[in-house]
Amino acid sequence: MPELNKNESLWPIAFRLVSEEKQVGRWSTLSWSIEDVALHEEHRAEDSHVLPLELYRDERSDYRFNLSSRDPHLFIVCEEEDEQLKPVQITAAQAVAASYMDGDYQVLHIKTPLPVQAWMEAFIGRHGELIESKRKKCKNKQGKGRSSGN
Repeated sequence: MPELNKNESLWPIAFRLVSEEKQVGRWSTLSWSIEDVALHEEHRAEDSHVLPLELYRDERSDYRFNLSSRDPHLFIVCEEEDEQLKPVQITAAQAVAASYMDGDYQVLHIKTPLPVQAWMEAFIGRHGELIESKRKKCKNKQGKGRSSGN
């Protein structure tokens, strides 16, 4: 894997996935959690996974929604391989995370660390708020447009 370096739109985030066996009725199942989140290379544990949190300009409204919530979260999308979870993506956009929930993926989440929240705010500040465009109304007083046939 190439070395990932933090910049204005990418931040490599390290974490460990930890499983715990839980009893649900007669069945036992693995419950997964995220531990040892590290934002800087020197703080990473040996067995950490490292994924790039990448911000995209077209997801700014999702980031704003996340940051304005009571507890902003980062979402880690994982797939199961041989009864182990393998992280495949980290995102700050809830809509992106939700799109994986219908498939064979498990989405875990953590509270967004304060330095990452500040970095996301700076990204939005640099690129401006994404304003959802409304349909333009016809300015013609009769309500006739080009395709009205008149």
